[in-house]
Amino acid sequence: MLALLRRGVTLRVLLDSPEQAAFVAEASHRAGIGIPTQIEIDCDGHRGGLKTADPALLDIGRTLRDAGCLDGVLTHAGESYFAYSAEERRLAAKNERDTAVAAAERLRAAGLPVATVSVGSTPTAHAAEDLTGVTELRAGNYVFFDLVMAGLGVCRIDDLALSVVVTVIGHRPEYGWIVTDGGWMAMSRDRGTAAQPQDQGYGLVTDLAGRLIPGLVMSAASQEHGTITARDGATLPDLPIGTRLRVLPNHACATAAQHRGYHVIDSGRTATDAPAVQAVWNRVSGW
Repeated sequence: MLALLRRGVTLRVLLDSPEQAAFVAEASHRAGIGIPTQIEIDCDGHRGGLKTADPALLDIGRTLRDAGCLDGVLTHAGESYFAYSAEERRLAAKNERDTAVAAAERLRAAGLPVATVSVGSTPTAHAAEDLTGVTELRAGNYVFFDLVMAGLGVCRIDDLALSVVVTVIGHRPEYGWIVTDGGWMAMSRDRGTAAQPQDQGYGLVTDLAGRLIPGLVMSAASQEHGTITARDGATLPDLPIGTRLRVLPNHACATAAQHRGYHVIDSGRTATDAPAVQAVWNRVSGW
């Protein structure tokens, strides 16, 4: 991390305890470089962070300020992932903004500098109406969307920009299965839609041009195999061995992390079953 900072990379540490702050301050002192650090604020009880009124907020702020490390505050509206209506998402976005700004104002009132006030989640990025006092909006998987977001009503299934290409490698007609070469190593184990009104299994199935195949779902996965079945009332189509399909993911972040990069296609050129790859983008993985 220190090497990246010295190269001019924008990189920040996020923490929420005095012990962590002391560790960062000591590391910064030894290295002779300020480590930009944000204090995580808990706006809804769904993840880590400090409450705005927590006495430790100012203690942490002073420790980081004295070490030349205090960058600002950050919060994440975890409750927005349970918000199924536009009004619920609007309220989550308001609470997210209000909490972060209140924490920043408390630090400033104590004479501590706050350059960054960071908020963001995919649902609230759409729903925020007032971002006064906010300097950074983290848009989550806004760039791709996924089935969890579609299930919340944040986007439509047609808006999903990320899919995994799989190939039909077998059939088990006695079970109503189509078997592909894409298991949880390709899709991840994320079953985020299982808690939603419509469980989408491991993903919905489209043809290679991105057209949704009605009633088809990737209902099961092992490490390297995916099982596609038809929902009740749907007919299992004839998909011969070698047929290439796309699977739309539950959680774009988890699925993308399984791969080294993206094959970019032009959505305006997918009228056929063989859309051409326009570019290949490498992923940046920091772990």
